[in-house]
Amino acid sequence: MKLNSVKETAVLIVGAGPSGLALACDLARRGVRAQVVEQAPALFPGSRGKGIQPRTREVLDDLGVGDAVRTHGGQAPTGLTWEGGERLGTYEMFRRAAPTEAEPYGEPWLMPQWRTQEILLARLRELGGEVLFATALTGLAQDDDGVTAQLTTGRIRASYLVAADGGRSTVRRALGIPMEGETVDPAPALVADVRIAEAALDRLNWHIFVGEAGYTTLCPLPGTADFQLVAQFKHGAPDTASDGVRKLIAARTHLAADDVTEVRWASDFRPRAALADRFRAGRVFLVGDAAHIHSPAGGQGLNTSVQDAYNLGWKLGQVLLHGAPAALLDSYEQERRPVAADMLGLSTRIHRGEQERGAAAQQLVLGYRGGPLSHGRAGLLEAGDRAPDGRADDGRADGSRRLFDVYRGPHFTLLAVGAETPLPYPEHALLRTHRVDACEAYGTGLFLVRPDGYVGWAGEDDHGLVAYADRLGLDLKSA
Repeated sequence: MKLNSVKETAVLIVGAGPSGLALACDLARRGVRAQVVEQAPALFPGSRGKGIQPRTREVLDDLGVGDAVRTHGGQAPTGLTWEGGERLGTYEMFRRAAPTEAEPYGEPWLMPQWRTQEILLARLRELGGEVLFATALTGLAQDDDGVTAQLTTGRIRASYLVAADGGRSTVRRALGIPMEGETVDPAPALVADVRIAEAALDRLNWHIFVGEAGYTTLCPLPGTADFQLVAQFKHGAPDTASDGVRKLIAARTHLAADDVTEVRWASDFRPRAALADRFRAGRVFLVGDAAHIHSPAGGQGLNTSVQDAYNLGWKLGQVLLHGAPAALLDSYEQERRPVAADMLGLSTRIHRGEQERGAAAQQLVLGYRGGPLSHGRAGLLEAGDRAPDGRADDGRADGSRRLFDVYRGPHFTLLAVGAETPLPYPEHALLRTHRVDACEAYGTGLFLVRPDGYVGWAGEDDHGLVAYADRLGLDLKSA
């Protein structure tokens, strides 16, 4: 972009973290013009948000990167506790559950944040999008028709702007949106990615070292040769220099400093929880860490962030391309801020040892019941619930086609469960229709599944469905 040029786009996304890239992918597959800008010269290099919860795996699969996530990630290893160089015992770090018909992913998946971002950037490029690196936002102004953003490389005009620029969000501060929070733990922590000599430490366990100085963990990162180091400092402050990291590992574990063959990234981390007062100001939206900051305990930050993007993307698409009323965008904050508040509370309680990582951390039970876009109930589901997976083809023993295969993509899905349930509307570009005679997780009824995989409307027949769909910019009768 030339310094004095004015570029135009439908959506400007500030920040190329997980939420910004996920949103860009979602918009690109809908045909919405979006531009991502990132002030850093390259993607974030560290492992920081390494846990991908089952619900986020479903989201990533829908965005077209499920195979890459399976290939480059792995199960969380069993925890192994050490003290004084001796093994004390093992325990599970996360709740493990076998996959079911309704929930195909039963446990968290580990993959370093840098890899998640690489996968999403590759997908964005497949879809024709790109990130402008080394491009910072320095100012913005809104009017009735859009947002003009001043960048270090020039000006850009957009219908909407999305702040995905992290906990110290430049956009949020420019808007003057307060972010209230608390210190989760007064003790700082060192987080680093390190490589350790193969013979010095096994990669089959998540190693936890007990000591008076504070907890220290070394977790092998699947798909890499790295370990993520997390070390609490009850006294003093972390030294993020390579020699400082090596000395810390030698002091707190049975490893020698020379066993650490490389320090790839290191950060001084202060656990904090905070929530923005608003997730929207006019034509600007906050997603991810710009809207909420989590303790890393429980693995909620990256997951909540990606799901912010997943909630916002289809709504922007409907308003920009399909004539939905602009009021649809009000539902983003109405739906996502309560979820973020709940997840902040959960991660804080887990960090403080007040609650164990359990089913709630997997985010499969989260939904929007009682929300502005949720209407009705049928069978076993109420509008706002996550739409479960299941067999999409009655009588096919191998279950090779799934409901998630039907839902995958930027469209809505009208699902009729039960041979007698009416399915009165034709398929078209925005609507897929499907029938199954029975599905245990649904019961019997008619379900309109939103593009983000939640039941928007449910009923025994289609009474009131057309009026509901009109609010979303969905013409059910269009052939």
